[in-house]
Parts: sequence; C-alpha cells; structure tokens
Amino acid sequence: MTGQTDPTESRFTGQVVLVTGAGSGIGRATAQAFAAAGARVLGVGRREDALAATAALHPEIAAFPADLNRAGAPAEAVRAAVDRWGRLDVLVNNAGVFAAMPLEQADAAGIERVLATNVTAPSLLAAAALPRLRESRGAIVNVSSTFGHRPAPGAGHYAASKAALEQLTRSWALELAPDRIRVNALAPGPTESEALTASGLPDAAVREIKAQETARIPLGRRGDPAEAATWILRLADAHTAWLTGQVLTLDGGLELT
Repeated sequence: MTGQTDPTESRFTGQVVLVTGAGSGIGRATAQAFAAAGARVLGVGRREDALAATAALHPEIAAFPADLNRAGAPAEAVRAAVDRWGRLDVLVNNAGVFAAMPLEQADAAGIERVLATNVTAPSLLAAAALPRLRESRGAIVNVSSTFGHRPAPGAGHYAASKAALEQLTRSWALELAPDRIRVNALAPGPTESEALTASGLPDAAVREIKAQETARIPLGRRGDPAEAATWILRLADAHTAWLTGQVLTLDGGLELT
C-alpha cells in the first residue's frame, strides 16, 4: 500500500529532515527524536552554541546557524540540507517567538517581529523547500500553539500569528495535495522551554506565568518537549499518509477549559 514502510527499519531511515528552532525546547527534542528514528537532521537556529549542543546529542544532527528573518536565509538553509545529503523529506517549522504585548503597549516594531518570525519565515522556508519536497512527496509540520485557536489576553498578536500559521497549514494542505505533500500542525500548550525567558520577561514573572498556566491545565502540569517531538514525528510519518490539513492540540486539556 502506498505510504507504508518496512516495520523492521527505523521509521525515517534514509530521510532528511530540516528542523528550525533546534537550539532548545521542542526543536532540540524534535531533532534528537528524528535522528534516533534514523533520519539525517539539519538543525537551524540563531544561536550557534545552542545548535552545537543539539548536534552533540546525535551524530546524524548537523547544525546550521541562521537568522531566518534575513533575506535569503530560508533558501540557504534548504540548500545546506540538500548539498549535504542530496534530498529533503520533512520540514518542521518550529522556530517562533513569544511576545507578551498588551494592546495598549503594542507598537509596529513588536508586531512586525512576531509576524516575521512566526508567519513570514515559515512561509518563505516552505516555499524554498517545495521543489525538494515535491521530489520526495514529503511533509511539512508547522508548530503552532493552543493559543492559535483560543484567546490569549495580553499576548493577542502572538496568538494571531499562530492562528495565521494554522490557517496556512490548512491552505497549504489543499494547495500541495496534488503534489502529494502533506501539511499538518501541532499546537502544544504551555511546554517547558526558554520561550518565556527569551521574550524578555523577568524571572519572577516567568515563574508566576508558569504557576498560573499549570493551575489551569486539567492534567495538572506543563508539557515536556519530548512529548511534542513524539507527535511531530507521527505527523511526518509515512504511516499517516492519508492525514493532511489537521491541527493537533497537545495541551493537557487546556483547550477544554
């Protein structure tokens, strides 16, 4: 049957995967999980030292430091993967930026930063990857957020950027279906990562936000990056060859509240 793989092999043996935001959190866990499943992985991110630490986790992970908001960088990242391994099978658009930006504090620079990283960069990277994904009949997995489809008071522009990414997921799925390229998204809830700290919030505020989030999650805890990575692999797996245009929420039941 089309899309089946040999169950005696690692699921992604021979495949090449590009993971953005691979220097920490979900991106690092995803790069490690794909490599453990047999893939060759190009980890992309801004911080060279963090990417080096990710690459040290497995010999099949290579680091490619790049700011995907820079003109030409998305195409360079795709070219780096293809030059190294000759193909591209899976693109994981994980890199994103969180911004706590109440409406009365919103400014053009802040809004543009969020949209550039969370919407524009994934779009340009997917466009650059298309020729190779057509060849491999590959998959795109976008990493959204539970706040892509539920309100986020005080962080509405972040939520709006993730809502845009979810709509792009559905639109690309229809657009690319004739090429047999599948496009799905994972929408994690609050997950242990450096996102809150990286947004510039002080440590005390980060601790308070984490405590508040945990209190609202029905299963009583924040997520672990490895849990998100597990589902990203499942969305990219050939065994899910009839699944496209879907957004899977992984948030301990937060979406239900």
